[in-house]
Amino acid sequence: MERWVGKIAVVTGASSGIGASTAKALVRCGMITVGLARRVALIEALKNDLPADAAERLHAIRCDVTKEEEIVAAYSQIEQQFGGVDVQINSAGVARPAARLLQAGNAQDLQDIVYTNLLGTAFCSREAYLSMQRRSVDGHIVNINSILGHKVPPINQLNIYPATKYGITALTETMRNELRFAGTRIKVTSISPGLTDTPINIGLISYPYGGPILEPEDITNAILYALGTPPTVQIHELTIKPVGEAE
Repeated sequence: MERWVGKIAVVTGASSGIGASTAKALVRCGMITVGLARRVALIEALKNDLPADAAERLHAIRCDVTKEEEIVAAYSQIEQQFGGVDVQINSAGVARPAARLLQAGNAQDLQDIVYTNLLGTAFCSREAYLSMQRRSVDGHIVNINSILGHKVPPINQLNIYPATKYGITALTETMRNELRFAGTRIKVTSISPGLTDTPINIGLISYPYGGPILEPEDITNAILYALGTPPTVQIHELTIKPVGEAE
């Protein structure tokens, strides 16, 4: 991670879960980290868990990733305030487990999932790439995917969520091809966690939960591993499951 010290990381969905864990880890590694979320107060509160020098490197910008105009404005602010993007972590996601795919009146829930998980990732990656391209940066884009982006288990609370994660699998490979054809050395990595103890899974599992489960820090460690590889090495896909998970 030494080569990223002083560089700029952007983390979407940084207010909780994997995004919050990753934002804290990146500033501890010496990166200037900008967290994007609708609830910026929660990002600011993360500073309480950090040493003073690391806390100074954490910044928050309000951004609803379902709205392209807010994404463009946020990255414009990052460009002006910090100089651009070197690492992009796409962690923002919603699931809405109470919704059903074939349920009447479900349009808003399904749209929110698609706009957040898939289009939000595409638009944020686009803006990060354009920043890297303008500055000739060999950056890194990390997409937080899911095992549901590779296999759909027989669970009744999934609705359109797996379709968006299958979309992330395809989006990552399409992005990789575009980056290669453009002659860049920008990396892109998909990280697919199994069941993880994050707010997105409230409603999917009952608490207290005694089964095997990952912690957000487990996924953060995988992100740091992918970022820490040499410039000649690219991690395409990491699938992470808790020991003892059946599927």
